[in-house]
Amino acid sequence: MAATSVDVSDVTDQVPLDVEGDITVPGAPPEEDEDDFSTLDEPVKETILRDLKAVGKKFVHVLNPLKGSRSLLREWDLWGPLVLCVMVALLLQGDNAADTGAPQFAEVFVILWVGAVVVTLNSQLLGGQLSFFQSVCVLGYCVLPLSIALIVCRIILAASATQTIVLFAIRFVTVLLGFAWSTFAAMAFLGDSQPVNRKALAVYPIFLFYFIISWMIISHTHSDT
Repeated sequence: MAATSVDVSDVTDQVPLDVEGDITVPGAPPEEDEDDFSTLDEPVKETILRDLKAVGKKFVHVLNPLKGSRSLLREWDLWGPLVLCVMVALLLQGDNAADTGAPQFAEVFVILWVGAVVVTLNSQLLGGQLSFFQSVCVLGYCVLPLSIALIVCRIILAASATQTIVLFAIRFVTVLLGFAWSTFAAMAFLGDSQPVNRKALAVYPIFLFYFIISWMIISHTHSDT
């Protein structure tokens, strides 16, 4: 039987071989065009306005926690909590050097951030499904109702030279409403991320965190009288 010879060069000429291609991961979402979300060439003004708009939307979600809670968890940031923390610390610090009973800026700043970190770590240890920064973001943004209560208390103190029982009762009710609103908003955002049988253990640190802030507000404003 005669052996047949095959010309390899003829076969390779007829079948084109691809030497270029894309490395893809099965099941991975399609990549978006980099020009669609690249902000390197974006003007600084547009970047600031976009961030301010995002922070404002999160403030609205805190004031109405039953609507749009997923947005606050998905698009987290720490700009809002930082602004609220600085504002609360500035309003709570002593008006003068002789006011030794009032907390100083650094004390309030540390209490707010360390408290948020401790509550977040407790949530993580209990099996919470949110990331560390998502939880800190929610706890920081939910200080907004207490910040509003603090502003109202400072206005009442500034408007009246003598503080009566009625004015103190108004300030007390204002802080109580802010405390309840902050706690409710935080639970609306964080409640579903905790195991059902451990929700009580997760609620108590949140309750204590906002209670300490409320106590600083009402005790500080009362000590200035």
